[in-house]
Amino acid sequence: MLRSVGQTRVTGSGEDPRVTELRTAVSRLRRELAGHPVEFPDRGIAEDELAALDAMAASGVPEIPRLRRSLLLIAGAIGSVSALASALRDVRVAVDLFGEPPRR
Repeated sequence: MLRSVGQTRVTGSGEDPRVTELRTAVSRLRRELAGHPVEFPDRGIAEDELAALDAMAASGVPEIPRLRRSLLLIAGAIGSVSALASALRDVRVAVDLFGEPPRR
């Protein structure tokens, strides 16, 4: 059963499926980035922000504004590396599962 944004559905393991999706997408992008043979100037930023996303997902309760900030930094850092585009898209889709941050 699908629920609207703000509601969570728990898997058999007790983990929010959005968190599971985020962890899977982040793991894939981290692996692909680690295996990418070409160095580029902002690689360290991408690696740091992927580690931050992984830590937020591991906590089980990621903060939506922080998720989005990390996504923007990662996209800016590796956005021009076409070999990583598919994995980056998966991270964006996983972040989008959490909905929009609350308006101020």
